[in-house]
Amino acid sequence: MRNLATIDVALDEMLVNLAAIVLRLSKPEMTPTPEARRALAQSVHQYAVCAARSADPRVHELKTQLEGTLKPALRIVARDGVKVS
Repeated sequence: MRNLATIDVALDEMLVNLAAIVLRLSKPEMTPTPEARRALAQSVHQYAVCAARSADPRVHELKTQLEGTLKPALRIVARDGVKVS
């Protein structure tokens, strides 16, 4: 049983490190093409699948951050000084 706990901790650390890599790759300058965005979305999805089995709160926080990178940035548009969206 002790070995399982050691493996679990090691997997959580690997997930934290993997999330850090994917977060760096999620920057707009790193994903300028539609293909790169699709690859990022697939990586985030795969991470979320693995994170679902983790009990480590860091892993779940990073999952939330990664999923946030897939949401489009909202912008405010004004016409003649009046917000229209």
